[in-house]
Amino acid sequence: MQNLGDIRLFVEAANLGGISAAGRKLGLSPAAASARLNNLEAHLKSRLFERTTRSLRLTDEGKAFLLYCQQGLEAFDDGFAFLENRTQAVSGRIRLSATSDFGRHKLTGWLDEFNKVYPDVQFTLLLSDSLSSLHRDDIDLAIRFGEPQDSLFIARQLAKNRRVLCASSTYLKKHGSPKSPKDLVQFPCIVLSTDSGPISQWLFKYDEEVENVTISMECARETNDGAIARQWAIDGHGIVLKSIWDVAMDIEEKRLEVVLPEWSFTDAPVHALYHKNRYMPARVRTFLDFLRKRFDDESRRLCLV
Repeated sequence: MQNLGDIRLFVEAANLGGISAAGRKLGLSPAAASARLNNLEAHLKSRLFERTTRSLRLTDEGKAFLLYCQQGLEAFDDGFAFLENRTQAVSGRIRLSATSDFGRHKLTGWLDEFNKVYPDVQFTLLLSDSLSSLHRDDIDLAIRFGEPQDSLFIARQLAKNRRVLCASSTYLKKHGSPKSPKDLVQFPCIVLSTDSGPISQWLFKYDEEVENVTISMECARETNDGAIARQWAIDGHGIVLKSIWDVAMDIEEKRLEVVLPEWSFTDAPVHALYHKNRYMPARVRTFLDFLRKRFDDESRRLCLV
């Protein structure tokens, strides 16, 4: 089991690109993590990493060994999950990933509800609007808007997702309201960005009419964090395009108003993502069932079904 822990440390160091970061994730000091990796290399009589003061790079032997270790750890984890699942005990830790805005303003409350029924389940909640973090963070379950084309994950739709343009009443009193989508080029907007750049192309539909608008970045605020985009809109800094799941309460409580309500946008349904080849423990299956029920209830309230 000591060797298994060292191997897990090696895999985390390779995934995170640093020994200290891997040690923190596994509850080890940087010195202890470094010593354990040195011992592993000595035991294997192979150098796994090329280390400098600024970087950590896998050697050719390390790259080859990493593939075997990842497969082996998945097999061990699946075996432990299988034995746990036989008892049907809903307990243990769930590593959960969600988008920043939805995670902060909706999901955290749902986790509290789940824990009232299943107090022996612990959560690690990782908030990110990026899809690239899913591999690195070794999650059990992720909640994302849209269906990513990633063969390593199964995507199960949880709910529909209407997207709306919205702004604060303060902003609308100061700048007025656009009469049509093409007017948006004259209004300060808030744009979300991804690893590939800002999402500044907004496609609008009204019956058979379609308008594709490019938001002017000269007067726009840009962020890669959905929660910040929402807060900027509430604070009156611009018009934002958001999921109804993120802003429904703000609209109900008059912090935000819907802009151009007669126009619709391409939907990006909410999906639960989980590893394709990993055994799902009872706690994760139970939580996924809970999410389906919670989304169904909220969808009816928001008239999304």
